[in-house]
Formats: sequence, structure tokens, C-alpha cells
Amino acid sequence: MFPIQASQPAAFTADLPDQADVVVIGGGIIGVMTVWELTRAGINAVLMEKGRIAGEQSSRNWGWIRAQGRDIAELSIMLEAQAMWTEIVKETGDIGLQQTGTLYLADKPDEIDRYQAWLDEAATYQVSSRILDSAQVADLMPLAARRWAGALYTPTDLRAEPWLTVPACAKAAERAGAVIVEDCAVRLLDLEAGRIKGVMTEKGLIRTSSVVLAGGAWSSLFLRRHGVSIPQLSVRATVAQTEALPDVFAGGAVDSRLAWRRREDGGYSLAPSGFHELFVGPDAFRALRGYAPQLIKDPLGTRLLPAAPKGYPDAWGTPRKWAGDEVSPFERMRVLDPAPNKGKVNRLARDFSATFPNVGETKIKSAWAGMIDTMPDVVPVVDTCDAIPGLTICTGMCGHGFGIGPGMGRIAARLATGRDTGHDLTRFRFSRFSDGSKLVLGPNL
Repeated sequence: MFPIQASQPAAFTADLPDQADVVVIGGGIIGVMTVWELTRAGINAVLMEKGRIAGEQSSRNWGWIRAQGRDIAELSIMLEAQAMWTEIVKETGDIGLQQTGTLYLADKPDEIDRYQAWLDEAATYQVSSRILDSAQVADLMPLAARRWAGALYTPTDLRAEPWLTVPACAKAAERAGAVIVEDCAVRLLDLEAGRIKGVMTEKGLIRTSSVVLAGGAWSSLFLRRHGVSIPQLSVRATVAQTEALPDVFAGGAVDSRLAWRRREDGGYSLAPSGFHELFVGPDAFRALRGYAPQLIKDPLGTRLLPAAPKGYPDAWGTPRKWAGDEVSPFERMRVLDPAPNKGKVNRLARDFSATFPNVGETKIKSAWAGMIDTMPDVVPVVDTCDAIPGLTICTGMCGHGFGIGPGMGRIAARLATGRDTGHDLTRFRFSRFSDGSKLVLGPNL
């Protein structure tokens, strides 16, 4: 089970329509759930993907579906999403969905205080989360060689296999009537008097008055082409897959060294805890001042890389302007497929073996990386765009998009069609980066 690759045959090959009520740009979890929600509401919607459905971060993430540790403003959406997941699986078939819980493990007692502070804030939402002491953690993971001071535990959190889930959801959306087209980039918006009247794709024009941008790491580049600046960075995250191992914990867990999640194939997905790699390009350089509080808060976990590889969204040589009849950067790189950090992969195996020495040797079966679209305050932008009437932006999920995807997709679909979203989106407004508001960082648990 490796993330989806550009070399895989296209599975969604519908003909390009002449017109749609809504065009969704981006075939990750947010875009797929948006087009599914639109279609189920009887709205003529089309999803355009430059490469492969879930080819980027949506098939490369940890597969956690967690309410635990969420920004408080996200909690109502996340709880709705968790309820949606149990219905989604009825239409997708087996995607590895299980209720297995989430553990945030504390190395030191003072970490428990931070967990308790989040728990106090989240109490309004009646989450199942609770604090465990050291002995209770040991009871949950008797094969662990180390002792933790305690943990934050949410037994109702879920897990699923991302590379199975998102394509299965896209197939369900297609069966419901959605038009999904892979291998077809949207080059730019077709505007008239500043308003959307269509999208120009590499295969021709689609007339529409409403567009949802769910382009993940590519969103900032697309918006900048239209004079809209969004302070987004691309963060490389490395993940490894182990060979089959005994069950040490059925859900997802993280401590100060690594994160792990039990997989359907009997192995684990492993990732380094609190480690980011930021490629510094033109957009990142401009936005870096806004990210200073985030970087200062976690100075040892952040590694700055001077330049992204050729063709990446924020590489120094990537064009910022192109015409509708010109090949765009989105076509030049169908699937963003960064190389994993090999040193971190080797360290993951050693750390997992040190934590669970009695389960046998930790053998890495494969490793990959993804580019996470990150915002300065570690919460997304989910809003309409005042500068371009008809455009809805749903991006910057900061690595937390998979689990909350169904909820955010429902919200994006409603925003794009002028309906009540049912949630307070003030925290996610686009204008927070320009209206003088002080940015408030999301939870650092």
C-alpha cells in the first residue's frame, strides 16, 4: 500500500463538460468530498484534477481521523465529520475504517497540564477524551519498554487507509452523478469584470460562475496568478511503512520521538514527531515574517531548506504568470512526489524498536513524503474570496485535512452555493491575514 503515483493509470476519464454549476479544483480529500456533497444536493458539479485523485498529501498522510487535540474552532466540524465517516463507509466499501482511539503520550508531567488545558476548552463539545496516568498507559500498551508520565486519550477517534479511502469516495461521488476528470489541469480562472465566468483547463473552457479551490500545496501559486496573496508554506513530511508486526496499540499514538498508527496490512505507519522541513522559495520568503511565531515556538523541530526541487509550487524557477493557452506549472508536475528524508526513516525504525523491543526487528517496507499546505496559525482558510466573486477557498489544512475532510467538503459545497454552513467560520476567514488581527496559533500538543 504505497501512496498513489503519477504512473498509475487514470481512473477518472469523463469527458470535459461545457458547463457546470460549480467547478472544484483539486482531487484530494477536500475536493472529492466537496464534489460529492454538491452532487448529492442535486447541483451540477465537476472536479478537475491535474494528476491523480489523492495523488498528493491525501494518500500520504497518517490516516488519523481524530477530534483529539484539534483547534477548538474545528471541533464541531470534526465531530460532524466523524459521524459522516460512519455513513461514508456504507457507500465506499472497506476502507479500513475502525474506531481505535488516539493517544498523545507525555514524557514529562508538565505536558499533562497542556493536555488538561485543551480538555477543559473542549468540554463544551462533550468529547470522549480523558487524561490517563502512567499505569493506565502501561495497561493500554503492555509491550512498551518505556514508561510515560501519562497521556491524553480519545477512545472514539477513528483511523482509515488514505490511499484506499479517497479514490473510493471519488468513485462513490461519480456513481452519484459527479463528473471527475484526471490528467486535466485548470490553468486559470476566466474572469469578466472581476467575476468568474468559467475556468480555462488544458483541454478547453468550462463555463461556470462558482469555483472551489481545494488545491492543497498548489493553492498559493494558483491564487497568486490572479493577484491574490495567501501566506501558505509547503512542509515536507516523511512517513514510513513497516512490515507486519505484533499489535502494540490498535490506534494512533505519538510521543516526543515518533508517531505510529496500526495499519490494515498488519504493519505500522511511522513518522517523526514534531519534525518539519520547509522549502524556502519566493512565496515562503514573503510569508516568512508571518510564520515567525510558529517557528520560534518550535525551533528544534523546524529545518529550513534553501530551495525546493525544480517544478515544485514554490521553487525559485517556477513561473508565477502564464496565459490560458500556455502550459502551466500544474501540467509540468502532475503529482508532487517529494523524496523522503532517509535519515529520518532509519531513525524511525530504531526508535520504534527501542520503544517495543519485544515485537522483533522493525523492518521498513517502504517510505514516502508529502507536501503539507501550512498556514501561519496552523488552521485552514475556508472562506469566499472578496477579491474574486464566485471563488471559494478551502485550503491550508496543515496536515489535519484527512479526518476532517468530509466536514470541510460539506462546508465548501455550501459556501459555493450560498447556503448556511451550520458552523462559525470566523477563525478560518481569509481576511485574518490582512485585517490587523493578531494571529493565534492552534494547539501545540
